[in-house]
Amino acid sequence: MKGYSKDRAELAETAIPLTAEIPVVPCRGGESFLRGLFEPLGYRVTCSRLPLDNRFPEWGESSYFSVALSSECRLKDLLTHLYVLLPVLDNDKHYWVGPDEIQKLLDRGAGWLEKHPEREQIVSRYLKRRGYLVREALARLISDEEVEPDAKEEARGHEEEALEATLSLNEQRTGAVMSVLRNAGSRTVLDLGCGEGRLLQTLLKDKTFQRVVGVDVSHRALQIARSRLDVENLPDTQRARIELFQGALTYRDKRFEGFEAACAVEVIEHLELSRLPAFERVVFEFARPATVVITTPNGEYNSVFKGLPAGHFRHNDHRFEWTRQEFQQWARQTGERFGYSVRFLEIGEEVPGVGSPTQMGVFSK
Repeated sequence: MKGYSKDRAELAETAIPLTAEIPVVPCRGGESFLRGLFEPLGYRVTCSRLPLDNRFPEWGESSYFSVALSSECRLKDLLTHLYVLLPVLDNDKHYWVGPDEIQKLLDRGAGWLEKHPEREQIVSRYLKRRGYLVREALARLISDEEVEPDAKEEARGHEEEALEATLSLNEQRTGAVMSVLRNAGSRTVLDLGCGEGRLLQTLLKDKTFQRVVGVDVSHRALQIARSRLDVENLPDTQRARIELFQGALTYRDKRFEGFEAACAVEVIEHLELSRLPAFERVVFEFARPATVVITTPNGEYNSVFKGLPAGHFRHNDHRFEWTRQEFQQWARQTGERFGYSVRFLEIGEEVPGVGSPTQMGVFSK
């Protein structure tokens, strides 16, 4: 669970196909609650409720389930999720719960619990509904949540903007996205990872788009977006078309559903590769818009940028920068898995041998 292996350190940090089978587990809350705990973490959940007694079917069903959880993830992530969530399913802990349990929960939940849509229930059940412990744990979670993403957001994009300024890539990306959305006939658009609201501003100016919604994990970025859009002073008809809310892109969220199109512009490269399958399910399986537009840097083009050392990314928060082949392979596999066709466009001036600075995938359901 610590993710350490003396002999296989690299394997311990590698996402691999894993399945955890739990023959019998109590679930106070039923199947929907069970799925609500594990599916936002990217697991494929197979479960069946067990009868009270096979010999007496008329007695009905029990509160126990047989469960299988499958995902491509690190072993330590799977074990950590089970460590926290099995007591939550049980809605009981079979030993004394004191203040030291808060730190255990925060340590094991680091990186995922603060963004989980069921975090209040998880914290409450894990700490046996002891009010003062629950309140302290949630306060610390929210505090950590606000500091980490916003600290990153403070510098997010500025390094890339300075690097790409001479190419006017922001304007070209926005223009390309707008063209795709108009051609698709989209009228409602969800901007995933909207940042400071540049694309939202352009979308709002075009009355073709009847509903425009931006979501970002950073509260500070949303504040900047709200200021950029001048939401409070918009006419009523304009204000009714725009909405901003905080959310994580790797956790299922019903607010993402019901849109004709979704965009993730220069976003996926900020996600850990191990979290990418969760993003795929959130967008393509659960939200499932008719059109999905994704742009990401073309790593091959980095050699063209003066002042960017070889082997370095354009932004220090990027987790990867794919070649054209890598991006297209991922996009085709993702599209095939979730029932989307995909086509590719290059954005920016093309350089022989390395392509354009930005690559775009347009997914159609």
